[in-house]
Amino acid sequence: MLECRNVGKKYGGKTAVDDVTMCVEDGRLVALLGPNGSGKTTLMKMVAGLVKPTSGQIRFDHAPIGVETKRHVAYMPTEAYFYNYMTALDAGKYYRDFFQDFDFARYEEMLRQEKLDAKQKVRSMSSGMMAKLKLALAFSRNSRLVMLDEPLNGIDIIARERTLGLIRENHTDGRTLIVSSHLVDELEDMIDDAIFMKDGKIVRMGDAKAMRSESGMSIVDMYMQIYGEGGAKADA
Repeated sequence: MLECRNVGKKYGGKTAVDDVTMCVEDGRLVALLGPNGSGKTTLMKMVAGLVKPTSGQIRFDHAPIGVETKRHVAYMPTEAYFYNYMTALDAGKYYRDFFQDFDFARYEEMLRQEKLDAKQKVRSMSSGMMAKLKLALAFSRNSRLVMLDEPLNGIDIIARERTLGLIRENHTDGRTLIVSSHLVDELEDMIDDAIFMKDGKIVRMGDAKAMRSESGMSIVDMYMQIYGEGGAKADA
């Protein structure tokens, strides 16, 4: 479904992603793991077509990343990306104008399910409410690939459990999810594949069940082994 070959990204003299080669199969739930600054966000933005690689090639269903692939790829960034005047309803209308696959009726239903007030200003929402709003927007697109960048960041344990529940509920047949996080213990029991990044490189990846069986370690233990001694270089 998704293939990266020797993909790199540099900003001036700084390398954010370094010679990444990987394949993601259709229908999988993939954890993209690593500390802040390990290259996860830059890689996801390149797959989403928001950032151009400096080197290498990314293909989605054998087609290079571009206008056509954007119709099938949804990306939820960590940043707040709403205008100050927007309500939750305005955010849905904004998405509807930009994405032909946006299901507005589904979005309204998700707002009701998550007890989010459609008329509330986005700027007045708590971090937990904002997390649920961004997930509702991403999952209301009928996209084959959904990428969530650090969806568990900055929210309390109750909101975190609901966020994980939404991810499980929306990992449906025919949809692939890539979830970036450094909170690996929260994702351990729900992922199909794990990809570990450090200093812009992939240092380990594979089927999560097979990796646990072959190593005798949990994904959490692998994370501690890879990053525990000195950790990965944290870039701003």
